[in-house]
Amino acid sequence: MADETETQAADAAAPSASATFENAPDTGGTAERVLNQDEIDSLLGFDVNSDQMQDKSGVRAIINSALVSYERLPMLEIVFDRLVRLMTTSLRNFTSDNVEVSLDSITSIRFGDYLNSIPLPAILAVFHAEELDNYGLFTVDSNLIYSIVDVLLGGRRGSSAMRIEGRPYTTIERTLVQRMIEVIMQDMCAAFEPLAPVNFSLDRLETNPRFAAIARPANAAILVKLRIDMEDRGGRTELLLPYATLEPIRKLLLQQFMGEKFGRDSIWESHLATELWSTKVDIEAILDEQTMPLNQVMNLEVGQTMMLGAGPDSKIQLRCRGVPLLTGRMGRVGASVAVRVDEAIERTDASRIL
Repeated sequence: MADETETQAADAAAPSASATFENAPDTGGTAERVLNQDEIDSLLGFDVNSDQMQDKSGVRAIINSALVSYERLPMLEIVFDRLVRLMTTSLRNFTSDNVEVSLDSITSIRFGDYLNSIPLPAILAVFHAEELDNYGLFTVDSNLIYSIVDVLLGGRRGSSAMRIEGRPYTTIERTLVQRMIEVIMQDMCAAFEPLAPVNFSLDRLETNPRFAAIARPANAAILVKLRIDMEDRGGRTELLLPYATLEPIRKLLLQQFMGEKFGRDSIWESHLATELWSTKVDIEAILDEQTMPLNQVMNLEVGQTMMLGAGPDSKIQLRCRGVPLLTGRMGRVGASVAVRVDEAIERTDASRIL
């Protein structure tokens, strides 16, 4: 009976197996290569181990390219590079410790997406840009909060700050973090000073992202990620500036630049000044102006003489493309008629525009 059962099972499986091979495509004697999960994720641009805010690749990059696509602001990168150097010095003086500040990334993001991505618990500082008449957001994560508290209150070096979850921040912790944020705000004022004078003042501290809404969820913003390291302690801070805040100085931020001169090149300026001084211009000496009928002008012939009303004591005006520049007196040098310059004409705004 066992032998008959095995024979029947083999006969039942034979037709399906044969059908499978008959319907299979002809691969020319080579086996088809199957992509593994890592290759599929790389092709589609998904990576569960990476940060959600990093740049995507593959199909995900094509999908997200239309979501947040805004113009670059070259001058803003120099401002934040200057901010990093200023923060390194000021935070060293503030904490009396070896502080290293690094710029991780500068990206564009929607304001609503950023609020949903803030890791809690955190302290959010809303600051006001007075000259720009708008607000910005400064986020301090929990690692940096406990590290700053530990450093300012005399914690031991070589030991990480103790982190207690599930409780709100105390008044002492909020006060110390507020002092650090005020120091950073002063550095931001100094970083923007060569470009445009902007005064950043702290408005309030929040721990709930819903209470830190300074723009509509769909509005675009610049997100700057900063890393602050104090030997074996540290954390991350994030600075968010809506595009509406930067709109009054947008033309300044679009300028090209070299180094820290914010668009000025002394070598190019000296070359331009040299060429301007050697530029040749045509000067017209107006000896006399007369009003004549049109028929008399049309009847002028070669050989006729026109009497000018200018004499040796008459003032002659010198013009360049219709703009009066100088006044002088008519004279003669050899066989040529000459004009001796007496004084310069004070130009008005209209003459400057011409």
